[in-house]
Amino acid sequence: MGSHAPRSLPVVAVLFAAAVLFAACGGPGKGAADKGPLPGPVDPSAWKAESPFEGTILFQSDADGDDEIYALTRDGVQKLTDNAWNDTYPRWSPDGGRIAFAANPKGNFDIFAMNPDGTGIAALVETPADETEPDWRPDGSGIAFTRGDEEAWAIDFAAPAEVRLAPDFSRTHGILDFSPAEPIAAFTGKRMLGWDVFRLDLGTGRSAPLTSGGKSCRPRFSPDGRTIAFVSHVADGWGDVWMMNPDGTAKTRLTTTDAQADYFPSWSPGGTEIVFCSGTAHSPKEGRWTLHILDVATRSVRPLFSGAERALFPDWR
Repeated sequence: MGSHAPRSLPVVAVLFAAAVLFAACGGPGKGAADKGPLPGPVDPSAWKAESPFEGTILFQSDADGDDEIYALTRDGVQKLTDNAWNDTYPRWSPDGGRIAFAANPKGNFDIFAMNPDGTGIAALVETPADETEPDWRPDGSGIAFTRGDEEAWAIDFAAPAEVRLAPDFSRTHGILDFSPAEPIAAFTGKRMLGWDVFRLDLGTGRSAPLTSGGKSCRPRFSPDGRTIAFVSHVADGWGDVWMMNPDGTAKTRLTTTDAQADYFPSWSPGGTEIVFCSGTAHSPKEGRWTLHILDVATRSVRPLFSGAERALFPDWR
């Protein structure tokens, strides 16, 4: 017994580190954490942006006890969903006419879409499995999603047969983001322990790693498709926002807050800024997560919005 105890410690440490990285990179925030009794009614009209910006930023928050979707403008906040289940991971359609999101009104998560004011909710993907983390095709003709935290799939609305993306990738993968400029996508995948960012050729179905070391995740293409923002744990063990070229070159660290986790980047419509979440815990189900805006050229960061508990998964249009 005694001779084996020291050998087990590194294994435990590695497994713990992998679990922490999975909580943040893999598939966080499907449901609200169990935090006891629900708070009283939430009045989002009292929430205001702390910094000026143009456009509308979608996000999710569990301020009313379960995850709901909100829209933030420089004038205030509008609550787009209001129900007893979890509505998560909102994404603007390319033309801004619809919002895709994941929700679990029947227990498991499915993919839905709604109008920008929260009306006209309709199911896009409904199966007994969990479908989360949607992303629209650049022309709006279909949508990709993560099934069961394991595989990236897609449907085309004209002929809604499901297609598995990255068929050559045998391990856990998902959180896919389409390039607006080329027939490629980027996704988060697991090789052994930890996560990396991979590039997917949509024509051949072949994937290739853009990062290594098991400490990177959540790629998002810039509006012109020339840059990928992503999250990396390489520098501080918590997570920072980085950027790189679509071929994986020119990796550059953008945020440097070593005491907090910086996650879930989303580009501004002009591609000059990034909205992201900064949190006090490794898991989005714990601690306080607030929205910030990063100026890509100057690396300056300013607080955007701190009115809601666990403001997560922003998407900017």
